Amino acid sequence: MKTENTSKATKKEWIGLAVIALPCLLYAMDLTVLYLAAPQLSADLNPTPSQQLWIMDIYGFLVAGFLVIMGNLGDRIGRRKLLLYGAAAFGVASVLAAFSPSSEILILTRAILGITAATLAPSTLSLIRNMFLDPEERTFAIGIWGMSFSLGGAIGPLVGGVLLEYFWWGSVFLMSVPVMVLLLIVGPKLLPEFKDPNAGKMDLPSAVLSLISVLSIIYGLKQIAENGWGMIQILTILAGLLVGAIFIKRQTTLADPMIDLELFKLPAFSAAVAGNTMTIFVALGTFLFISQYLQLVLGLSPLEAGLWTLPGAVGNVIGSLTIPIVVRYMRPLYVMLSGLLLLAIGMFLYTQIHSENGIWMIIFGSLIMSLGICAVVILGTDIIVSSAPPERAGAAASISETAAEFGGVLGIAVLGSIGVAIFKSRINSIDLPGLTPQQFESSHNTLASAVAVAKELPEPSKQILLSTARGAFTDSLHFVSLLSVGISIVLAFTIFYLLKDKKEAKAVIEPAELEKSTG
Repeated sequence: MKTENTSKATKKEWIGLAVIALPCLLYAMDLTVLYLAAPQLSADLNPTPSQQLWIMDIYGFLVAGFLVIMGNLGDRIGRRKLLLYGAAAFGVASVLAAFSPSSEILILTRAILGITAATLAPSTLSLIRNMFLDPEERTFAIGIWGMSFSLGGAIGPLVGGVLLEYFWWGSVFLMSVPVMVLLLIVGPKLLPEFKDPNAGKMDLPSAVLSLISVLSIIYGLKQIAENGWGMIQILTILAGLLVGAIFIKRQTTLADPMIDLELFKLPAFSAAVAGNTMTIFVALGTFLFISQYLQLVLGLSPLEAGLWTLPGAVGNVIGSLTIPIVVRYMRPLYVMLSGLLLLAIGMFLYTQIHSENGIWMIIFGSLIMSLGICAVVILGTDIIVSSAPPERAGAAASISETAAEFGGVLGIAVLGSIGVAIFKSRINSIDLPGLTPQQFESSHNTLASAVAVAKELPEPSKQILLSTARGAFTDSLHFVSLLSVGISIVLAFTIFYLLKDKKEAKAVIEPAELEKSTG
């Protein structure tokens, strides 16, 4: 029986881990940092509403679309080579974005940033798969890797706020350049090269089908999140699913497929993918409500709201460092189930949010939730990457990241739509006299539009509308949070049912069992 080499990592590998964590942090920062710069950017470039939307969204949109392609490309040309090429292109695109003279150029450079950023996550995660052969060390390394993304997302608005205090909007892009230069200098010395020695040429039709499928589904979900349900959105998603089915069918006919469908026959792999997807679904879907609650109900500035979400980042740091230790003494299945229980408890605290205790419920809820999310995502990612042969680690890493991307946009679209429906039903049941037909219609769409309308009203009507709209939004937050509690519990029972008797569920601590189960 083939067993995995479990030799301990050296100092070189640990320093290499620190090096590859930095671009991951910047990758996540670029997803959030631009929101604070939007007012300055709009004043300087004067984008149309459609252009402004694309400036914000196209980065994450293309990251999701190219993950599978880049993961497979790394397996073929080498993960280090892809990472360094991607880092160089990311740095150049960052400079071009910082000095963009028009909205069109900024959209183009943001698109290039998204494509090059798609090289970072699968390359770094697959490198970890090969650099850390000892299962316990690999779990810890994946925890650090995941923590870098969490920290990047948390500190992005804070760093952006500081830069925008003293520099122009383009400065938020330039902060990535020194890190990418450092990676290009030390990466060849600290990071080993790995690739599949027997990989054939990438199947171009499969790459095109994958790109069209992912982009269509993500685009449709984003449109639902922004504009609600409509025939165009539904048809776009259905078209993406149809192309995805064609893509999957084609993989069964290829000698060297982009995605090894046999992996999904492993209960551990399928459960880990489902666990990661739905955990991110719940987490990002509810975070959409929390960010609005802080700013539109409690009246905090974006920077203040960002500061109050830092306890969640602290929980991510604690979880990333402690989960790899806990899993040495407890079966990964039970750690993941405990994580889902913590996620449900954190969501339940959100159902208790009221005007007088909102901040405290958010602090405790986000802290508890982040610990639970770490338990599920770190171990789920470890199982996914460990399930694949080392030469296919890039493709497995891309599946993990694509599942997370889908979970995020699906959570925002579905939970966001449910929240809007609850908000409208609640506010429609209350009479609001003194509003023009246009004001009435606008105030009944979203909390943000209601707050905007309230600013135009005299004092008594203003307070009535604000109180009503904020109460309706809080009701929608409670409903979505309670729904998320139920999703977390159902997910826990599902994972337990799938993995309770499966040896490969122990892959993160007993990889030899997985080798045996996969032949």
